[in-house]
Amino acid sequence: MEINLSAGLFTPEKNFLQFDESTVYDTVIVGGGPAGLTAAVYCMRKGLAAGIIIKDMGGQVAETAGIENYLGFRYVNGAELVDKFREQVLQFGIAFREGATVTSIQDGSVKRLVLDDGTSVSTRTVIIASGKSWRRLGVKGERELTGRGVAYCSTCDAPFFAGKDVAVVGGGNSGIESAIDLAKVASRVVLVQNLDSLTADRILVDRLGEYGNVEIIYGHGVTEILGEERVRGVSIRSVGTGETRNLEVQGIFIEIGLVPNSGFVKGLLEMNESGEIVVDSACATSRPGIFAAGDVTSVPFKQIIIAGGEGAKAALSAAEYILTQK
Repeated sequence: MEINLSAGLFTPEKNFLQFDESTVYDTVIVGGGPAGLTAAVYCMRKGLAAGIIIKDMGGQVAETAGIENYLGFRYVNGAELVDKFREQVLQFGIAFREGATVTSIQDGSVKRLVLDDGTSVSTRTVIIASGKSWRRLGVKGERELTGRGVAYCSTCDAPFFAGKDVAVVGGGNSGIESAIDLAKVASRVVLVQNLDSLTADRILVDRLGEYGNVEIIYGHGVTEILGEERVRGVSIRSVGTGETRNLEVQGIFIEIGLVPNSGFVKGLLEMNESGEIVVDSACATSRPGIFAAGDVTSVPFKQIIIAGGEGAKAALSAAEYILTQK
């Protein structure tokens, strides 16, 4: 399959290529976050016959209210950054499928990716960049107000709540770390924990205790996030008595963990106890020709810039693998 990489030949949204079930691609990327989209750019620049299958364009980045720690931008909205990524990828005319999920991978010298609609794609190599999904509360108002006061990443969004009252849900390490980040800038932080104690490491709990603007409410769970255009409060219920009350806050950080989107390769690839795909320094997995990058992997520190770098590395590794096989 020949692909002309001349700039301007393909116009985003109009001239991207459809997947061809009769074609054996050099590489197919699974995932449309920073890792997957960066991998796509590097694959195309290497002249590979490549495709990308995306469930949700942008992944977690698309749900981030604002970003101030991505090089080249003093500030950029998450959705705007995703649009820039998307436009850059689609200029190359890569085979592109959005809104689809890979349900399984059949391994071999040629790998077969099976999609949720029953179609399949054949490829010599695979780059898994399916990311993680926020573990959500599943309460009323959460999805509607995401990006409008509901946040999941204090590293990304804490500065936007300076001088405001915010709630944090979760008493584990991520919840305490989020509360510490917020305590530095927010007027008041209310940590809601459904247990009778915090489960975070003692050193983090002690550090949180150094801030006088933090209140901890034990034995309660959030039942609803209140607001129309933006968050204006949360409703919490006592685990013991069932009594409910409202807290007036302008934001809520949900820090109850992340779930790797790795279920479709369970039993095929080595994973750690958290369900992350184990990779080496070249982004290679336990199966030859299958590479992984970004938040779905065991690489520490889940950040946009790190995911992008890992995506580039995975693409270069895939290109090198194809050359050695030939």
